[in-house]
Amino acid sequence: MITVRQIERLWTSKAYEKLFRELLVARPEASLRLEMELGRSIPAAAMAIMRLDELSQSYVPLYSQLLRTVLNDQHADGGWGDPMTTAVCLRALTRGHGNGVAVERGLQYLANMQKPEGIWPNVPIRRMPADPYVSAFILLELGDNLQFRQAVRFFDALRWFEDNEGGLEPDARKMWDRASSRCGMKTGERRGAAMWS
Repeated sequence: MITVRQIERLWTSKAYEKLFRELLVARPEASLRLEMELGRSIPAAAMAIMRLDELSQSYVPLYSQLLRTVLNDQHADGGWGDPMTTAVCLRALTRGHGNGVAVERGLQYLANMQKPEGIWPNVPIRRMPADPYVSAFILLELGDNLQFRQAVRFFDALRWFEDNEGGLEPDARKMWDRASSRCGMKTGERRGAAMWS
């Protein structure tokens, strides 16, 4: 796994795609599609914040720089450009029970972008249609976060996956398999998730 020194070197040299790719190694959210869609500076900064937290290195100067980068890039609508990037940024900001205005605005953005049936996004964004992969990724990143569960129609999203699980494309299926455990659904518990609401 990537070290603090490697993160700092790649961030300083603006090798964001490489940094993002290195940070994804052996993580449950890793996928080629994710690298293509999120290999930019803000998702790289958010993933680096998560890695530094995992290494108990939130005191290093780079951590504050990455945090400022993420916070300063939040858009007026509360998101970070699209639902997937927003999910990564929110996961980074809520590590260690973080909260605040930026988190509240980001959660409201995701709530506003959710379709009535529970998946994201409700409008196409940068060629990103309403997509089970996007939705499974959001649930993987935030499904274990109580603030997220309360801000969005969490159980509608679970129900949508329960009802459509058999028709998922392979990438979405793999992401949903990972997300379902983070959402508290073990294999065999998926049928009947609607009863949780």
